[in-house]
Amino acid sequence: MTPTLNSLIMKTGVLILLLILIYTGVMTKDSATWLMEVTPVIIIVPLLLLTQRRYPLTPLLYILIFFHAIILIVGGMYTYAKVPIGFDVQAWLGLSRNPYDKLGHFFQGLVPALAAREILLRGQIIRGKKMLAFIVCCIALAISATYELIEWWAALAMGQGADDFLGTQGDPWDTQSDMFCALLGAITTVLVLARWHTRQLLHHRLLTAIKD
Repeated sequence: MTPTLNSLIMKTGVLILLLILIYTGVMTKDSATWLMEVTPVIIIVPLLLLTQRRYPLTPLLYILIFFHAIILIVGGMYTYAKVPIGFDVQAWLGLSRNPYDKLGHFFQGLVPALAAREILLRGQIIRGKKMLAFIVCCIALAISATYELIEWWAALAMGQGADDFLGTQGDPWDTQSDMFCALLGAITTVLVLARWHTRQLLHHRLLTAIKD
């Protein structure tokens, strides 16, 4: 993929996300919850656009960030506990709650783990594939735990008004299951995406070699 084509794809993805943001921001019934849920997108996407030439990422990582952003935006529009497709999955699987938020937390592990893996490999910070996999999972879990702390602080600050942002749906173990889903996402990065990711790093000359 040429730099020009990569840039065009990047800008197209950003434009699509911007349009979705505008649409969901207008259509949402809870603007405060929508804003809290989409804040990571509002912060990260412009940073990626600004750093694309100086520090381009692999296409795989860009694509997964794009889908993660859509998951966050849709969750912000409806609130995670009320996303329509989540109710469909709940009915199909006979679940007691809307599981859409678990998809979000799965990606909360998958994407940061892949980003951490890319940064650590390109900077040659970690030597050895096993240690790399361990550190990547630790970073993903740390990010997940930090997000749960943010949700806790929001609950303390907003009181009852934070219920839609938290999306616990009455589950006393929601925080633990959220972090478990993030761990599953990180493990998926390590076990399923790692080879594909490494090939892209080598192909796009973002990495010259990887040591065992």
